[in-house]
Amino acid sequence: MKPSSGTDETQVIGLDAGRRWGVLAICCTSLFVVGLDTTIVNVALPTIGEGFRVGTRGLEWVVNAYTLVLASLLISSGAVADRFGRRRVFQIGLVVFGVASIACALAPSVGVLIVARIFQGVGGSMLSPVALAIVVNVMTDPKERAKAIGVWAAVFGLSMAAGPIVGGVLIESFGWRSVFWINVPVILAVLALTAAFVPESRAQQSRRLDLPGQLLLVILVGGAVALLIEGPRIGWFSAAATAGYVVVAAALVAFIRVESRKQEPLMDLALFRRRPFSSAVIGAVVVFVALNATLLLGTFYLQHSRGMSPALAGAITLPMAVAATVCAPLSGILVGRFGPRRPLLIAGSFTTLGGLCLVALDNNTAIPTLLAAYLFLGIGFGFSNAPITNTAVNGLPRSQAGLAGGITSSARQFGAALGVALAGGIIGGSAPVDVAQASRPGWILVAGCGLAVLAIALASRNSEEPNG
Repeated sequence: MKPSSGTDETQVIGLDAGRRWGVLAICCTSLFVVGLDTTIVNVALPTIGEGFRVGTRGLEWVVNAYTLVLASLLISSGAVADRFGRRRVFQIGLVVFGVASIACALAPSVGVLIVARIFQGVGGSMLSPVALAIVVNVMTDPKERAKAIGVWAAVFGLSMAAGPIVGGVLIESFGWRSVFWINVPVILAVLALTAAFVPESRAQQSRRLDLPGQLLLVILVGGAVALLIEGPRIGWFSAAATAGYVVVAAALVAFIRVESRKQEPLMDLALFRRRPFSSAVIGAVVVFVALNATLLLGTFYLQHSRGMSPALAGAITLPMAVAATVCAPLSGILVGRFGPRRPLLIAGSFTTLGGLCLVALDNNTAIPTLLAAYLFLGIGFGFSNAPITNTAVNGLPRSQAGLAGGITSSARQFGAALGVALAGGIIGGSAPVDVAQASRPGWILVAGCGLAVLAIALASRNSEEPNG
């Protein structure tokens, strides 16, 4: 099947303002589902563990089976969409994600659930970067695009932060399987709206698929996170772990070698020589390490140590969801006017402050302290996504928007998987009464991620023009 080099891009550019913002709304709805599914399962983990009699490390795979596949396939999905049609790939992703969600809801065992989550990740990989590419090609004016990315970041931040709240209510009312059933009607609605309103678009000069690079990326990302999850169980210096280190190191060397020699690589390593782009990718990783470590540590602390119901535990995180939702569009405005440096400074400062609020966590920590910490973390997460996304997207031509979306989305999901693995390793095997004290290094990690974002912001130029 040969990709068209026709006028799809021109047709997209000719859309009126109402149609453009309608397309944004449709794409944001799919983004909300993907983002929600990344975090909503966290609040269900204790209930899933009780139902299937699975420990913390098994539950980590329920989360990371999804995020690892997302991280590994996002770049290829973006490239496939650029080549064969973004709307077409987007629709296929919706169908796969919806069917996999039904399989998750019906799973009779944790093994089946993990396999279904893998297929959810396959479908999800066709949604987030492809939807972003559709939006970028619809919003051609730099200022309008900055506003759109601000909305995009707001929806993404809301979906990630709202997961514990929505999940808590659903689990209390209908059981843990409802966190997967909820996806189905939304997916059906987005499918119908996409067919009616979203125009097809392709990159006029699309890239070839890089199957060796894709395989090596799966081994590299999956192997690294698998070692972090299973390391405490098998022993960091065991024969199995040592073999894993060798495989991951070999995959890294081979990936760099293969990608540097290909004319059209899966991941153009030369992009990382561009300081703004590489900073955006690193920032995406550390922000999502912090977010997902926060969600996992908070879930087990609130439900196990404090004995809260899923709904009440979700309510404690409400300030994070509200702050992320409010601050993300403000961040988009700041990026459009002043560039990414200022919102990154705010993001780093509040993420650090939120983590520091919880480094002395115990089983009697006052509720106002918890609420304040989640508020600060929500502000940090809310201000982080717009500058990261805008910097990465504007670092490449519009025709490669799928590549930009794929790389940054992969960085986010790798950060998510890494955050879950690190947090799970920190509290894995701890008795409920000991989770608070055991989680303290995790909150130091969250604060350290905030400091890393600050360092990225401070290392950028003192005076930045708005991107675009």
